[in-house]
Amino acid sequence: MATTTATPDEHAVVTDGVATEGVRRRDFIEIAAVSAAGIGGLVMVYPLISQMAPSADVLAESTTELDVGALEVGQSIKAIFRKQPVFVRRLTAPEIEQANATDVGELRDPQTLAERTLADHPDLLVVMGVCTHLGCVPLGAVEGENKGDYGGYFCPCHGSHYDTAARIRKGPAPLNLQVPDYSVNGTTLVIGEA
Repeated sequence: MATTTATPDEHAVVTDGVATEGVRRRDFIEIAAVSAAGIGGLVMVYPLISQMAPSADVLAESTTELDVGALEVGQSIKAIFRKQPVFVRRLTAPEIEQANATDVGELRDPQTLAERTLADHPDLLVVMGVCTHLGCVPLGAVEGENKGDYGGYFCPCHGSHYDTAARIRKGPAPLNLQVPDYSVNGTTLVIGEA
């Protein structure tokens, strides 16, 4: 025969001589209070977190579109991506040959030209126009500018020389010019998405 003894705060159930503790009213109140506090905390924190999301004008600057259909072999253009210069260059056959003939093992930051361009556009080189030494803007993107000892880009501030694939060859810069994420859709180059 089972008997039950209860106090105002808990219910104890005795079954076959074994006492087990049931759910107490206080447990339910504690769970409800913690749940309400958690939901209240989320309601308070959500506006603080959502204000950190990028605004529409920032999202608009997150990509840059360029028409490269008129870019002829041997030409380069400068553009702005996220408030930094970008160099887009249509490489000539001799520039591609020179870049591919370079022994990658001799490079400070080893990368092949194929690793720096898209497979379906191996003649289109897109790099950030920011020297990896101290953030200067190298020369070589405009006709008539000094292209350095390797025919690519030259940073006159401290003498960094980049080759035709924008790889560091001489000077204090530790890394190649950075290649941003980009894609080519027809004649439209979209920088900021892969």
